[in-house]
Amino acid sequence: MEALQTNSLLTTEDTLAKGLLANVRYPWEALPLIGQYIIQLISTIDLSDFNEVADRVFVHKSVQLARSACLIGPAIIDADTEIRHNAFIRGNALIGKHCVVGNSSEIKNSVLIARCQVPHYNYVGDAILGVGAHLGAGSIVSNLKADKSNIVVRLGDERLETGLRKFGAIVGDGADIGCNSVLAPGSVIGKGTRVYPLSLVRGYVPSHSIYKHQGEVVDIHD
Repeated sequence: MEALQTNSLLTTEDTLAKGLLANVRYPWEALPLIGQYIIQLISTIDLSDFNEVADRVFVHKSVQLARSACLIGPAIIDADTEIRHNAFIRGNALIGKHCVVGNSSEIKNSVLIARCQVPHYNYVGDAILGVGAHLGAGSIVSNLKADKSNIVVRLGDERLETGLRKFGAIVGDGADIGCNSVLAPGSVIGKGTRVYPLSLVRGYVPSHSIYKHQGEVVDIHD
């Protein structure tokens, strides 16, 4: 299960997410801790370069923030990020430096570590996006099973019980999700992996691979 561990998927050095993810073996273990972690950051770090634009919503002064965006706390948005028109950030959101949250995109109980792009009509719920991760237009991170049961992460024939009813996806550093794809609850996308447009992804996709469709995943170096 080493491939699913936090240090195999995500880089957190010099980011606000470092303390949240430093002590969890699997990154989804941090999901229930996001809100409290943000509140702790608000009370412990220097926020002199941030504006409190709403209750417990701190936005760095360099952020490009559209007037039409809706921000609900607790949330922190770090430097040089762009929050575009009609973006909806609805609580427990930690958004790092040089990110884009775009038109009609929604973020809920999630971490965008740094340089993440969620630019067009995306939903990201109960998820963690690694450094440089990108979601193509219309891509959705689905976070709740139809039967509302707890989510299991699958790696081949092995199963890891998460104990979480809501868990969308872990998207590793540099991964790219094609337009109009759906990441099913409990998906884990490895570092540098590319997912074809219009894909439905379930379970674990290895790092540095190309996901063409279920059952056809090829090494990116082949």
